[in-house]
Amino acid sequence: MKISSISECGPVREQNEDAVKYGYFDTGDCYAIVCDGMGGVSGGQLASSLCVDKTSNAIEQGYRKRLSVRTAKNLLESAIWASNSAIHIKSTQVYGYRGMGTTIVAALVLGDIAVVAHVGDSRAYIVNDEKITQITKDHSLIQTMLDCGKITPEEALTHPDRNIITRAVGVSGFVDVEFDIVDISQGDKIILCSDGLSGSLSETEMFEMLKNDTSVEALVKKAIDNGSNDNVTALLIQGE
Repeated sequence: MKISSISECGPVREQNEDAVKYGYFDTGDCYAIVCDGMGGVSGGQLASSLCVDKTSNAIEQGYRKRLSVRTAKNLLESAIWASNSAIHIKSTQVYGYRGMGTTIVAALVLGDIAVVAHVGDSRAYIVNDEKITQITKDHSLIQTMLDCGKITPEEALTHPDRNIITRAVGVSGFVDVEFDIVDISQGDKIILCSDGLSGSLSETEMFEMLKNDTSVEALVKKAIDNGSNDNVTALLIQGE
């Protein structure tokens, strides 16, 4: 597998509170992580940085050859729990960091299966020659309102509360991690991204660009050109 990523501050924010990290194993398996911090400039930046570092370290230390899906889920969950604990402890020790937290979307690719874990509204998609499919489901107020039928998908695009998330890493002593298991076929691409990308680039635009073998740099540039007012991060996993 080949992984490429880019994270841009964007034209509005003063600092980049997104973080991204990935790695490969000798077996050909790999992992990838995207986080989007919250809690002020310094707090958000620290939370996302802590999360990618703690999560990646735990994955690298706990990885073994021929992991089962169940064991991979346990590994991702324990890694994110370790990050949650580190961020939460830090937030209680320093007044300026109180309330900080971060989203996370992480994928552990084991051959032709991807185990995806997420908290918050950073997303994972899978793309083939025919369609793009959102793998994750946002932990957000807007998603809750959509599920209850209180707003339409069209209204969700411009709703004033569209940036409010209902679940984050580090804001309390426990975090509930959601999982998705995805079968990967030859030619499939998986993209992980922060809401700075998904909120400014439609699925149609993303599909058309990825279908034509575009780069993550082009995806992020398009999101910024479309008016993204957030940090923008994209990570692409594809077969070589």
